[in-house]
Amino acid sequence: MRRMKIRKDLTEKEILSLLRKNSGILKKYKVKRIGLFGSYVRGEQKRRSDIDFLVEFDMTAFDENFRGLFDYFMDLSSYLENLFGKKVDILTPVSVDSIRIKEVSEEIKRSVIYA
Repeated sequence: MRRMKIRKDLTEKEILSLLRKNSGILKKYKVKRIGLFGSYVRGEQKRRSDIDFLVEFDMTAFDENFRGLFDYFMDLSSYLENLFGKKVDILTPVSVDSIRIKEVSEEIKRSVIYA
């Protein structure tokens, strides 16, 4: 397994800018909308912090069984880790809604900044 080189600490602005510059590539992964939340939005990130993304996939690209969605999810995760040189966590709106602690899910929804 290839070891990822940790990049210099990025800012919220740099992350969002890179997402916007790569919007065409993100569409190839069936991304409808992508947003940033977590420590980078709060300005509390550390050098080794992961980057938290909220991703809405274009569900019209999949059949009724969502065939292929997992592959796009995993490929997107790898792409973002290579793009930013950091580990990433990806949540979807459905996974945010399934968080049992409502304060946590509401904070994510309230704080997300879309590219």
